[in-house]
Amino acid sequence: MDVLDLARTQFAATGSLHFLFVLLTLGLAPLVAIMHTRWARTGLPLHERMTRFWGQIYLINYALGIVTGLVMEFQFGLAWSGLSHYAGDVFGAPLAMETLVAFFLESTFLGLWIFGWGRLPKWAHVACIWMVTATAYGSAFFILTANAFLQNPAGAVLSGGRLELTDFGALLTNDALVYAFPHVLGAGLFTGGMVLVGASAYQLRRRTAEVEFFTRSMKTGVITAAIGITVTVMFGYAQFAAGVQPGKFSGNAAAAVPLGFMVEGGHLFSLIVLFFMLPCIRLLPRWRWAHPLLIALTPLPFVLAVLGWLAREIGRQPWMIWERLTVADALTPGLTSGMVTASLAGFTAVLGLLAVVDYVLIARIIRRGPGDDLSLGAAGERRAPALTY
Repeated sequence: MDVLDLARTQFAATGSLHFLFVLLTLGLAPLVAIMHTRWARTGLPLHERMTRFWGQIYLINYALGIVTGLVMEFQFGLAWSGLSHYAGDVFGAPLAMETLVAFFLESTFLGLWIFGWGRLPKWAHVACIWMVTATAYGSAFFILTANAFLQNPAGAVLSGGRLELTDFGALLTNDALVYAFPHVLGAGLFTGGMVLVGASAYQLRRRTAEVEFFTRSMKTGVITAAIGITVTVMFGYAQFAAGVQPGKFSGNAAAAVPLGFMVEGGHLFSLIVLFFMLPCIRLLPRWRWAHPLLIALTPLPFVLAVLGWLAREIGRQPWMIWERLTVADALTPGLTSGMVTASLAGFTAVLGLLAVVDYVLIARIIRRGPGDDLSLGAAGERRAPALTY
C-alpha cells in the first residue's frame, strides 16, 4: 500500500472504532434520562435501580469513547494538513463547536449528574441528565455539519487559494446534513434499544431473580429499537433523494459493497423488529427459545452503522471535499509509508484495546446484574443521606 492508501486506512479504522462508542452514547443517553425522569415522578425503587444500572453502562462507554475521539483530531494535523490549509477556516468551525459542546458542556453536566446523587434537588438532578443528552446530540450535530461540508461544500467560496465561509446558515442547513443527522440519531436509538433487549434476554434466559427489572428493560428496548429503525430507514432513503452527489454509488463498486450489506441488513432488521419483536413485546420476556436470537442480534446494529459510514465516505472518493479538493491533495506532504504504518499500528492497537475493554466491562456489569453494592451514586448518598429523595 502506498502512503495515501495507508492514511485512508488509518482514518477508516480509527473512525469506525470511535463510531462504535458514539452509537451507544447517542442511544443510551435519552433512555437513562427517561428512566431518571420516571423515578423522579413516581419514586418507585424499580425506576431508580434501572437508572443506576443502565447509567453505569452509559458512563463506561462515554469515558472510553472520549479517548478514542482525541485520536480523530490528531489525524487532521498529522496526516491531512492539506485539508486544514485549504478548508480549515470552514471545516474547523463546527469541529471547534463540537469540542466545546462535548468536552465542556457535556462533561460538566455529566459530572454534575454523577456527583449530584443525594446532593442536588430532585428536578435539578433530572435536568442534568437531560442536558447531557442534549449536548451529546449537539456534539453529533456539529460533527455531521463538518462531514456534510466535505460531502457538499455549501456556504463557502474560494478566496486566495483557500475556502472562506460566507454563509453560516447554509453550512447548518446543508442538504447532506439535514437528512444525515436524524439518520444517525435513529441508528443510535436502534443500537441502544437492541443493547437493552440483548442484555435483558441474557439475564432472563439465566432465570434471573430480577424478572420485573429485565422484563421492563426489554420492553423499553423493543419500543426504542422500533422507533430507531423506523427513523433510520426513513432518513436513509431520504438521503438518496436529496440530490447531493447524484450517482454517487453507481460508479463506485467499493462503496456499493458496504452500502448493499447495510441496506439489506436494515430491511431484515426492520422486519424482525416491527413484525416480530414489537407485536410480541408482552411475550418476548417469557419466550426463552427466542432469547438466544435476541442476544445474537445485539452486535449487528453496530456492524450495520459502520458499514453505512464506510459507504458514505468511500462513495466520495477520490474527493476529500466534493469537486473542490482531492484526497491526494489533502494528504500531508513528506509522509512516508513507514511513518503512517507506525501510526496506523499504534492508533488501531490503542483504540481496539479500548473497544475491547469497553465491551468487557459492559458485559461484566450485565452479567452481574443490578446489584446495589457498586450502584451509580451510592457512595455519594452514603455521605449525604439527608439529601436523598
